[in-house]
Amino acid sequence: MKRLFMQEVATRDGFQNEAVFIETADKITLINQLSECGYAKIEVTSFTSPKAIPSLRDAEAVMHGISRKPGVEYTVLVPNVRGAERALGCGIDEANLVMSVSEPHNRSNLRMTREQSFSQLSEVIGVIGQGPVAINVSLSTVFGCPMQGEVAADEVLRWVDRFANLGVRGVTLCDTTGMAFPSQVRELSRAVIERFPELQLTLHFHNTRGMALANALGALEAGIDRFDSSLGGLGGCPYAPGASGNVCTEDLVHMLQLMGYDTGLDLDRVLAASALLPGLIGHETPSQILKAGRRLDLHPIPEHVHTLSKQLPSNSAERIS
Repeated sequence: MKRLFMQEVATRDGFQNEAVFIETADKITLINQLSECGYAKIEVTSFTSPKAIPSLRDAEAVMHGISRKPGVEYTVLVPNVRGAERALGCGIDEANLVMSVSEPHNRSNLRMTREQSFSQLSEVIGVIGQGPVAINVSLSTVFGCPMQGEVAADEVLRWVDRFANLGVRGVTLCDTTGMAFPSQVRELSRAVIERFPELQLTLHFHNTRGMALANALGALEAGIDRFDSSLGGLGGCPYAPGASGNVCTEDLVHMLQLMGYDTGLDLDRVLAASALLPGLIGHETPSQILKAGRRLDLHPIPEHVHTLSKQLPSNSAERIS
């Protein structure tokens, strides 16, 4: 049974897209609950400017308030040196840095050219140094950009190479706007694994076009063993019209466990945590397993099935369909 490593992003990538502010105490309670589920990593929050992302303005309070579970890595998004300094004061395990391989997307999302982003993130890597805090770089739009169109695999590999040369531990390939398809995922993942075997490689999918689970299968075929996912399928991208959220944790884990993979997760605990989300965010989530139940969550057999007391007329189309 192959071991996979699941990484929860709802409390950062998901919550930053919500219109309501989730109270600090509620964030802490949820993260503590997630810590008991068996995740390899939890992306807790973002040390972006509170003016830019007011929904995560309580980053320090959340990081100081959570209970750390041995074996779980607690990662945060760090955009710049100031954010790195704030994050390092909170005892983070990993800093997650973000830029896009698409020039128009990077300008739209980060208000910088790619070269400006690389320069800024290089400074962050320098500040964090070779200490105990790991560094991961999430590369956005590696499978396509809604403004640019196709993104060449060689361009993705070039940016991975530049960050690998700076000594980062890991790289995440992000389908930021849900443009990936399975064979594309398989081929790019294989290329990155072959060229950078030393990197911890993660795949990050969005379900904008309903292909997130299929894309995860493409990644598995390439040998990927580490996935980002979002509880309830929360998240999205403001630069992808009609975008839905990230691949839903419980839907992905349900599929992987049926296929015999060891995800390390207790799906019952994950579903219990996901059931809390509508009350926190004020709306339903895209989670299919939360709605329909797991494959073998059986229902009582209606009495009329035993007694045949509700037989349909012999000419009923429904009876023979």
